[in-house]
Amino acid sequence: MTQNIIKYVEKKFIVKNKFPKFHSGYTITVFFEIIEGEKKRIQSFRGIVIKKQGIGLTKTFTIRKISLGIGIERIFMLNQPNIKKIEINKTGKVRRSRIYYLRFLKGKKAKIKS
Repeated sequence: MTQNIIKYVEKKFIVKNKFPKFHSGYTITVFFEIIEGEKKRIQSFRGIVIKKQGIGLTKTFTIRKISLGIGIERIFMLNQPNIKKIEINKTGKVRRSRIYYLRFLKGKKAKIKS
């Protein structure tokens, strides 16, 4: 009985977004809306997915990029209303679901095989 109620609530109230499926190792670009005062603008963040976790409304993913020699990681919730679009730039094949080891690699060693 409780499983039926959970399925009903998920069908009715959980917003299913039309983002492409991606995994750890993929290089993606996330376009999200930023509101500053009364102005709205779209900003992009491009990097490698190092982790995906959660289920349902709590699904999150972490993207890492290198900017001016400094590693930047950003965590996004998949169901955020301010995420407008996700583009897959490059697919990568990794053997782990959480590729934290990229934090300690530099140069060619930090490349992911396509």
